[in-house]
Amino acid sequence: MVFRDPGQRPKVPGQPTRTRRLSRAVEVQEAVKEIIVQRGLTAGDPLPTESELMAELGIGRNSVREALKVLQAVGIVDIRHGFGMFVGRMSLAGLVDELAFHSRITLQEERNQLGHLIEIREVLETGLARRLIERHAGADHAGVHAMLEQMEAEALIGAISPETDRRFHDLLYVPLGNPLLGQLLGAFWQVYHQLRDEIGTPDETPADVARTHRDIYTAVVTGDAMGIEAAMIAHFAGVRARLARLS
Repeated sequence: MVFRDPGQRPKVPGQPTRTRRLSRAVEVQEAVKEIIVQRGLTAGDPLPTESELMAELGIGRNSVREALKVLQAVGIVDIRHGFGMFVGRMSLAGLVDELAFHSRITLQEERNQLGHLIEIREVLETGLARRLIERHAGADHAGVHAMLEQMEAEALIGAISPETDRRFHDLLYVPLGNPLLGQLLGAFWQVYHQLRDEIGTPDETPADVARTHRDIYTAVVTGDAMGIEAAMIAHFAGVRARLARLS
């Protein structure tokens, strides 16, 4: 795909200059993405240099840099100064920031964004746990059990670390073999923990938290589909109660 320089592009009567610039910026971004797809590049692979993109697309340096800046912001391009440009790795960081912001400004509302996220996560994890029971009965959950024991030990001395809680859920779904699950659940986890101080202190004790996780673990390893739903409801009950107090 080759573009003419801006001065060579025919003017469209009545079309605002800003509209043409925005349209061109989108075209350049799509051209760079097309290069990645056509060449079969994957995350971490090197991209052509700015000069090579200028020559290949027939556009100026400013247009290339503008397009790369946008693609970098959404994680499609990874620019490492002094090393070059590479195909980016998938990240939900932008989504986390947006969800956390909108959740923060709606915390006082009856149906706030964080409440919606908690509901989605509860439904998602209940379904994932049921799939574990249905398709991966007998899977090795030694890592989950070890993390549960660490959680119970932490509860005895006063507090369960957020990292232990997150690790429990990450390890639980490893048998499903879905690499996106960790990122998606991690995004939910990050939003919640960015706002945890704003939604008040929990009603449940560390021992209560450890017990609900023990119930989740027990339901999975024993294949108790009904039990897993009850355990998940209990697990998220504390957060729902804190949000209800705010509204």
